[in-house]
Amino acid sequence: MVNKEIIHVEEPNLYEDIFEFDNVPRIPFDGKIYEEINGNLVEFDPQEAINRELVITDTTFRDGQQARPPYTVEQTVDLYKLISKLGGPNGVIRWTEFFLYNNKDKEAVEKCLETGLEFPLVTGWVRANKGEFRLVTDMGLKETGMLTSCSDYHIFYKLRSDRKKILESYLDMVDHAISSGVRVRCHLEDVTRADIDGFVIPFVQKVMDMADQVDEDLKPKIRLCDTLGFGISYPGAALPRSIPKLVYKMIHEGGVPQDRLEWHGHNDFHKVHTNGAIAWLYGCNAVNTTLFGFGERTGNPPLEGAVIEYMGLKGTDNGMDTRVITEIAEYYIENIGAEIPHFYPLVGKNFNTTRAGIHADGLAKYEHVYNIFNTGKLLNRPPRVAITDKSGVDGVALWVNNYLGLTDEEKASKSAVARIARWVRNQYDVEGRNTAISDEEMEEQTRKYLPEHFEDK
Repeated sequence: MVNKEIIHVEEPNLYEDIFEFDNVPRIPFDGKIYEEINGNLVEFDPQEAINRELVITDTTFRDGQQARPPYTVEQTVDLYKLISKLGGPNGVIRWTEFFLYNNKDKEAVEKCLETGLEFPLVTGWVRANKGEFRLVTDMGLKETGMLTSCSDYHIFYKLRSDRKKILESYLDMVDHAISSGVRVRCHLEDVTRADIDGFVIPFVQKVMDMADQVDEDLKPKIRLCDTLGFGISYPGAALPRSIPKLVYKMIHEGGVPQDRLEWHGHNDFHKVHTNGAIAWLYGCNAVNTTLFGFGERTGNPPLEGAVIEYMGLKGTDNGMDTRVITEIAEYYIENIGAEIPHFYPLVGKNFNTTRAGIHADGLAKYEHVYNIFNTGKLLNRPPRVAITDKSGVDGVALWVNNYLGLTDEEKASKSAVARIARWVRNQYDVEGRNTAISDEEMEEQTRKYLPEHFEDK
């Protein structure tokens, strides 16, 4: 071990090339990634992934509706428009998928199509049978997801079949889709418990052989579905759970082009967002998401999280409008009546609210100290302070200055708010309070002790 000495500097090293406050922090890489696959050490270059056209896809109106009360037609159309606005004109949010089973589903699809928006592309979702597939052609859709369950758990115990019969039925449906002029996404359900070499790769190879015979807009896509959240990102993890190995084998042995390969995960083991990002890095161009992670059981990769991850990797918003994330959250709360946990990242009521006086002091001195990025600019959500017994005079000062809009020399000093801070302390030490002080109570005390700031109001 070589002993290191502290390096004295005249100016702070804030790593501003990474933590540029007005943008999402960059995710830098300074080396290659290696994974042993089939006995060979394979090199992956994260920069190659960053340079590819990464896209986000959406299943809010399909998987997302399996976890909550169904959206009304009006709500579906409103959310579809907001997703389009968030994704921007370059279609970073590239396609979304819908159920087609009842009249309300169909009306929602029709209304979304009538908007004329290019992105996200409206697509369907069906099981692998011709009766259901007719729903896609009847709606005039050009693309659909199709369930092609691939683990023996599903083949033997859910479908009551065997590999040979299921393979033949799936290939027949892919052929039927192509003949009907519809691009199909084969959803490899439960792929992280499937026999990759014994069933998945042979099936995918045959689908890619069929793709070679048709025009570009009909070439099938492959979706890797981590149905129970078993996917693992750790280097050295074994198949079928290893995401790096799965993606590699799809591309190099299955013959799937990166722009026709998609990842769809679930959050049963708290890995859903990271697993999606890992799929991007190891060669999968598309990551499937839902708004705020609403989805079957534990949910899917959160769409808004993928937006921020995209910006961190690519170093650009590519036309996306991140302020719409807050707009969508407000719509969920006010128009849908959905609950978003207060601590939920990016949109929760308290995601950038501090209760600690020492944090408030840091925010007041230099916002960069305790805010992840310029949330006021990127999310229309400037940092806030909630007043509790932990806030101290620093927290009270920050609340007052934020409320009154005081900046720079105009800011109220700690001594100016001391009486308000004393009132707060008495609420807990004398009155025995155990809840946070409301904004209304703080406004009342501010008017009482700093009346000069309200004379013109």
